[in-house]
Amino acid sequence: MNKKASQTRIVVAIIFGVLIIDQIVKIWIKTHLSYGEEFLILGQEWARIHFVENEGMAFGLSFGGAWGKLILSLFRVGAAIFLIYLIRSLIKIGERTGLLVSIALIFAGAVGNIIDSIFYGLIFSASTYHGDPAVLFPESGGYGSVLMGKVVDMFYFPMIDTTWPEWLPFIGGDRFEFFRPVFNVADSAITVGVFLLLLFYRDFFKSKKEK
Repeated sequence: MNKKASQTRIVVAIIFGVLIIDQIVKIWIKTHLSYGEEFLILGQEWARIHFVENEGMAFGLSFGGAWGKLILSLFRVGAAIFLIYLIRSLIKIGERTGLLVSIALIFAGAVGNIIDSIFYGLIFSASTYHGDPAVLFPESGGYGSVLMGKVVDMFYFPMIDTTWPEWLPFIGGDRFEFFRPVFNVADSAITVGVFLLLLFYRDFFKSKKEK
């Protein structure tokens, strides 16, 4: 097997592996938990499955209401198309496998959340606090339209939950929690991919003139 074929198989395996795991976890969470419901992972207070949804960016961040949601969804689709082109180009010129793995993780994570945005509003009923779990393919139709689905998040690791010392200006006595964001498998793939790029492949971003 030549290098290009081997790299292609690795990239495809990473992308499909991340997408399958991401969607299995999200669908299970959506159809088994009500909004805001949680349980501990292996009995640990600092490691929890906590079901929430977000309409915007990764790690539960928001972006400008309905129009912001639509713009962000379209941006994600455009970014995913660009990443496909980039991966194909890098395989063609025989770039390093590690670099391709990093970009494949970012691509898979982006597509994982794109799937939520495009389809989840069409195929799921709405999740509510203290209500029944959502239904997949409800007879009455989904809770939203194309590109307006909510991204499902579930991993929550509040490893530190305390308050700032009273003597600190402005924030004294306020609650401090680390790590506060709730995220999903797709977010994790993007984070790992970006981390690998910055740690091992920063030279990829250098211009030819700098090199």
